[in-house]
Amino acid sequence: MGKLVIVPTPIGNLGDITYRSVETLKKADIILAEDTRKTGVLLAHYGIEKKVIPHHKFNEHKTVLKISEIIKSGKTVALVSDGGTPGISDPGFLLVRTSVENGIEVECLPGASAFLPALIDSGLPTDRFCFEGFLPRKKGRQKRLNELAEEKRTLVFYESPHRLIKTLVQISEVFGSERQASVSRELTKVFEETVRGSLSTLVNHFENSPPRGEIVIVVAGRDK
Repeated sequence: MGKLVIVPTPIGNLGDITYRSVETLKKADIILAEDTRKTGVLLAHYGIEKKVIPHHKFNEHKTVLKISEIIKSGKTVALVSDGGTPGISDPGFLLVRTSVENGIEVECLPGASAFLPALIDSGLPTDRFCFEGFLPRKKGRQKRLNELAEEKRTLVFYESPHRLIKTLVQISEVFGSERQASVSRELTKVFEETVRGSLSTLVNHFENSPPRGEIVIVVAGRDK
């Protein structure tokens, strides 16, 4: 039987991939990619020529069993996302769970993930934190924020640039405008930026400087 290998890929800078990950991609029989075009750029950069199959949130429910059969036949399948570690706010969990249920070996390599550098850059406590990923778009969003308002651990969220201000305002309304936070964007890229301050300060900053790129919001936990 083959195995499934979860391979983290750079979130921006193509140099942020481990030697072991490159070697794993070179040896894999098949690579599953969230976006074959983006993955193609990475593979070309490292001179890797492999069969690449699309695997994303729109088709993963239909393909996991087929992929499991491919692995059972003796193939090594590597799963990558557009950037970072698959399964962390990206496709991956369903395939891993299905593989485990079918007795398939699963190996996850260490590597890039956006929330860790953002958390450390924030200057907020890192000894205990709560990773929330993306908040619900509509249903359940307010309820979840109300629940998190009492959380004492540092909170980490992902957000898109066009929803950033709205999300900061909503968090501010529930947590209080003076709660300390940070916003990191374009991590590992040329225009990487981390802005720190109260939630009200961050709202004002990004109202005057519309953000671009992938966003990580880090918010201090309740201190009393």
